[in-house]
Amino acid sequence: MEASNHTLKDLFGQLGLPDSPEDIEGFISMHRPLDGGVRLADAPFWTSSQAIFLREELNEDADWAELVDQLNLRLRE
Repeated sequence: MEASNHTLKDLFGQLGLPDSPEDIEGFISMHRPLDGGVRLADAPFWTSSQAIFLREELNEDADWAELVDQLNLRLRE
């Protein structure tokens, strides 16, 4: 996997979510802590297209995978 120049703001934009720093922190605060038994893409707050994107990026270790991992960790803190 090549290093990505994407940011968490970019990931939220890619997911179609509000992407200001306040919106990102609010989203994480609202959905944290994500139960350890729930895979990120299976969390109930994603739309089906968001879940597919997250699942594909992680499975393919694709361009966004590092940021998806970061979001996953932040939601479990």
